[in-house]
Amino acid sequence: MVNSAASIHDLRQTAWNAAAQVVDPEIPVLTIADLGVLRDVTVTDEGVEVAITPTYSGCPAMNMIALEIELALAREGIRNSKVRTVLSPAWTTDWMTEHGRQKLKDYGIAPPQAGSGRRALFGEQQVACPQCGSIDTEVLSEFGSTSCKALWRCRSCREPFDYFKCH
Repeated sequence: MVNSAASIHDLRQTAWNAAAQVVDPEIPVLTIADLGVLRDVTVTDEGVEVAITPTYSGCPAMNMIALEIELALAREGIRNSKVRTVLSPAWTTDWMTEHGRQKLKDYGIAPPQAGSGRRALFGEQQVACPQCGSIDTEVLSEFGSTSCKALWRCRSCREPFDYFKCH
């Protein structure tokens, strides 16, 4: 398919850039690169293979993301592509970019807190309100509008908000 190291590198970079622009259908302000879902792009004799890791194993958005990656690659003229789902290592919020975390906050979703670890499992975390910044917040429900989010409320400004759960 590709016969020089330079053209392989260029094709890989073109494919990475195209795939990196695909947005998460559940949180459309984030790209799969922002989320850390885009893991790798390789060029083989058969074509381009893109590896993605779901935010959790039952994520319903993964089929749509795979289709959108294939379409993005096709728009760049890459016809022989394959999207592979990689489950190990499991995705973690540590893979999110700082830019992605800021996009979440700007969108009104509290980003996952770095280093929450086991404290998050026992409700021992403080989540800042994305509207006013107060840490005087409370959990309303561990289950939000998607499986990746929990519903919280700020006691200061009284606004409800989603919190992107740590994994």
